[in-house]
Amino acid sequence: MLPVPGSRVVTVSSAGHRQGGPIDFGDVNWTTREYSRVAAYGNSKLANLMFTYELQRRLSGTGETVAVAAHPGGSDTGGSRTSVANQPWWFRVFFALVRPLLIQPAEMGALPSLRAATDPAIQGGQYVGPDGFQESRGHPKVVTSSPRSHDLAAQRRLWTISEELTRVTFPV
Repeated sequence: MLPVPGSRVVTVSSAGHRQGGPIDFGDVNWTTREYSRVAAYGNSKLANLMFTYELQRRLSGTGETVAVAAHPGGSDTGGSRTSVANQPWWFRVFFALVRPLLIQPAEMGALPSLRAATDPAIQGGQYVGPDGFQESRGHPKVVTSSPRSHDLAAQRRLWTISEELTRVTFPV
């Protein structure tokens, strides 16, 4: 990290992190168990938050760079449209009915990340997401992540496994 006052590392997560975990540290890449795309997605977004919180803890005291996280809520993107298109017919019908409550334009979905990156009031270790119903749409505000994302032992273990898998040791 460059010692630049006010610099930030912004990690994108998802409200889907709440469906994640516990993370199987013996099989983080889902190679020895039956793959579930929903569980894998939830785990990956949970891991993003855990990584952010551990990075912030390691950056504390440097007085320079902070780590924050953000999630876009329900955003009308190609990825979200593809995800819905791959669901059973009954889910697609149901989703068409509730879509106005849960999905916002992609431009609105970008705002939490932009706020996390630029708002001088945002502090290290905070999580930014939409302020509306189920954090799925609305303007960005500081939100709360799941209790599981705050597990210190799991955060440290994830950090160690990440260093082992990438063969990169981060000097923080």
